[in-house]
Amino acid sequence: MRRSGWILVGIVVFLSGCVALGVNHYDDLFGPQQPQQRIQDPSAQKSATYLSDIKPILDTRCVVCHGCYDAPCQLKLSSPEGIDRGVSKTRVYDGTRLLAESPTRLLFDAQTTAEWRDKGFTPILNERVQTEYANLNGSVLYNSLLLKQTQPFAQQGLLPDHYDFSLDRAQTCPTMDEYPDYAKEQPHAGMPYGLPALTSSEFAQLTDWIKQGSPMSQIAPPSEAELQSVAKWESFLNQDDNKTRLAARYIYEHWYLAHIYFNRLDKQSFFTLVRSKTPPGEPIELIATVRPFDDPKVARVYYRLMQVRGSILSKTHMPLALNDDKLARLQAQFIHSEYEVAQLPGYDPKLAANPFKVFAAIPVKSRYQFMLDEAELIVKGFIKGPVCRGQIALNVINDHFWVAFVDPEKNASPAVEQLLTRHDDDLLLPAAEQSNVLPLSSWAKYAKRQHDYLEAKTALSDKLFADGKRLNLDLIWQGDGHNQNAALTIFRHFDSATVVKGFIGQEPKTTWVLDYALFERIHYLLVAGFDVYGNIGHQLVTRLYMDFLRLEGEQNFLNLLPLSHRQAIKQHWYRKSHLSLSEFINRKSLLGAPSGIRYHSDDPQAELYDMLKTHLKAVLNEAYDYTAVPTALQPLNALPVEAINQLPQVSFILAVDASGAHQPYTLIHHNAHFNISSLLNEEGQRAYQEDTATLVPGFIGDYPEAIWHLPNQAHIDAFVQQLREVRTESDYRTLKATFGIRRTHPQFWQYSDLLHRIARETRGVEYGLFDYNRLENR
Repeated sequence: MRRSGWILVGIVVFLSGCVALGVNHYDDLFGPQQPQQRIQDPSAQKSATYLSDIKPILDTRCVVCHGCYDAPCQLKLSSPEGIDRGVSKTRVYDGTRLLAESPTRLLFDAQTTAEWRDKGFTPILNERVQTEYANLNGSVLYNSLLLKQTQPFAQQGLLPDHYDFSLDRAQTCPTMDEYPDYAKEQPHAGMPYGLPALTSSEFAQLTDWIKQGSPMSQIAPPSEAELQSVAKWESFLNQDDNKTRLAARYIYEHWYLAHIYFNRLDKQSFFTLVRSKTPPGEPIELIATVRPFDDPKVARVYYRLMQVRGSILSKTHMPLALNDDKLARLQAQFIHSEYEVAQLPGYDPKLAANPFKVFAAIPVKSRYQFMLDEAELIVKGFIKGPVCRGQIALNVINDHFWVAFVDPEKNASPAVEQLLTRHDDDLLLPAAEQSNVLPLSSWAKYAKRQHDYLEAKTALSDKLFADGKRLNLDLIWQGDGHNQNAALTIFRHFDSATVVKGFIGQEPKTTWVLDYALFERIHYLLVAGFDVYGNIGHQLVTRLYMDFLRLEGEQNFLNLLPLSHRQAIKQHWYRKSHLSLSEFINRKSLLGAPSGIRYHSDDPQAELYDMLKTHLKAVLNEAYDYTAVPTALQPLNALPVEAINQLPQVSFILAVDASGAHQPYTLIHHNAHFNISSLLNEEGQRAYQEDTATLVPGFIGDYPEAIWHLPNQAHIDAFVQQLREVRTESDYRTLKATFGIRRTHPQFWQYSDLLHRIARETRGVEYGLFDYNRLENR
């Protein structure tokens, strides 16, 4: 060992002894706790060091597990405010709570570290007397890193069973007073948890930073050009006339999760659209409501653009480009359209949760075109939105399906407008009950309303399509000839999901066709109206209501198929299912009108898929074309089902091509189901023999579960051959030992850095840090 290494070991041993001295005596040793002022001006030398040296380590070694609501102990290391806030023993994800939990959103639900302490968060940095000795010995962060440095960690192979990587694992979240006992009970729990320790250099840098009191600063402010763009957009969104104010409210309620940017430069800033008590030109004073349509309790809401100061995480990153063309488009849709707004709607929950009432003055065509223009972004909200993981929405959707949309010219007819106006009460969503819901009584009420709406919608459709001539592909939006949002693919990865542009992969089991009313309701159910802190009733009713909406989207697709095949295909999708209330209500919405499409085979669904791809050919995104992977890797798109069954949901493959460059691929495992109508028995509905897998170029998914490195053609060939022969868990582990980058790989962090470098190069503005909370231990 080099001399510097021996010195580091000596320091670690000495400080380990020092830690023992402080057990339960921190107030006596270092005085009472008091929040410190750590965030400094970026021009200060120590703050600059944080940005250049410390933040990159925290991002690449810590934020990959501690970045969102689902981070262990709510510890978010992605921003100075999150680091200063610390940890909480309260879980955000709790599907059993009887009463809603108070929200704990950074920047929104408390403004100072002292306020977070009042909400039960405890520090990970020393908040007692500020000396080098106290800053180290009184820091949970430092002691967590130190514990990892002093404990042996496996070099390859599997980690023992006492490592728990389940998402719902018990969380201790110790305070500094509790940490010595915690370290004795769980000596393996040093940080990074279940991954190799930091290098001696990284550990030394963080140690020196913590020793100095952990000074931090915010990232660089926006450029002058970006500030000019902010001013232009804030001016547009905050005009005084009722028409613009209502339009701005609609825009905000659909874009509030987006990461807005104005250029494609490497160092562009991102912004979020927020509600503020203060007008443009003044500091933003956030309106901190649970939902974007909750009562702001101010006379006038201002819509402002606030810079995103935290690290960009793939799992929450939803980029949206704003420019002059987009501004002109919004003006055409909302300002220049001929309608009047005599009076602005209020914020009573039963009104505000119903977009069909609140925005009734805005033409349906304008609203629908607005959603379609950024359909991928809106759908991403279902998946990446308030929850960081789309848990509630996920066991109600299939693992792989396509999404198309009804053309706005067909969907905004006077008859459709009248239907929505007559039945706006029936379109009320569970968010009207807010976050504490009695599920059974609420469910019965919404079921009755859904039944009445579908009955009216089906009657109107049968009338409009009586001759079959209009019930054809002319109904499907073609993206105005250029917009790739017209065709989407959704992948479910068990407890996470991804949406991308294009019809990706092999032909799916099901497809959704969304019309305006359906698209809008999904957004207000799963995004704008969903409260991750809500009680069990709120979460249950949300999931059950989503059953209705999925079935309606599938029904719209089925109605394009021949009358003779519709029921049989639907029965295949819902094999072995008991007739649920959702299916009972939706069963009558299969149209009696025949399809106007001529079919020529006994497999009309496959024919329809071919016709859809032809109909949308001009706008199909081909970035993830599974047929474009190299010939040597193509067999992974036709793996034996026994091999597929052993795969995790999302595997990232880094394969070196003939030029020596690393090329990224994603191998996605699609779980098949006999049906997805069961809320509590998903395992009982699994059709394991029907599982499929898709290999695509690039990265799909935010949570890699397996990472494979194939450094040359020989490794590629051997990997493909051996994976095709996998039949058992033992076979899979042998494959992983040869080609996988396990949690215990000695160079894990070097491969992690390589993975992120390639992602940054290939994903561009879509780039964000991946999350390792689902990385398997196999």
